[in-house]
Amino acid sequence: MDHNSLAILLDFDGVLADTEPLHWQCWNEALRETGLQVSWDDYRAHCVGISDRDFLARLGALADPPRTVDELLPFYPLKKKLFAERATRGGLIADDLKRILSMLDPGRLGLVTSSSRQEIEPILRAEGVLERFGAAVYGDEVARLKPDPEPYLRAMARLGAVHALALEDSAAGIESARRAGCEVIEVRRPDEVPALLRKRLSL
Repeated sequence: MDHNSLAILLDFDGVLADTEPLHWQCWNEALRETGLQVSWDDYRAHCVGISDRDFLARLGALADPPRTVDELLPFYPLKKKLFAERATRGGLIADDLKRILSMLDPGRLGLVTSSSRQEIEPILRAEGVLERFGAAVYGDEVARLKPDPEPYLRAMARLGAVHALALEDSAAGIESARRAGCEVIEVRRPDEVPALLRKRLSL
């Protein structure tokens, strides 16, 4: 299939941008006074691609004594504030990937993330890639988050695409894209993405 007829759909955290270490640092900083901390290995293995509520539920269940989501939610605004301050300093999206995005037709390029528009758009703007995406589906704009297929189906509909290639790094994202009928490339690290796109699209 000619890649010009194929929609390219990218997850944000861990695919388009190397934000997961920053999310992890901000969560640990925000939760420091609770005594709850999560190691990078545990965060990467169990907390990538899940909602903030699910993250807090998982972390709270491991506490002794256990903590409820409602007990931990008051720390979420601080985490969001820390992330927002640090994420727009640049350098989260690799220059090589930006070059590839500039080669692709925005009408075939979509962003599909469980994060909110308010959180992600300022980062895209700071990185200079916001206008590259013909469609963007944010977590606060859908009724059902990944692993439900709704986010990917909505992105395909906005692009008028029948066939789509999705790049995802989390189990929930991969399931969402597959259930939407996308061809899926699993991403282990953001720095793999340029080579994966070049190979699949023959760029």
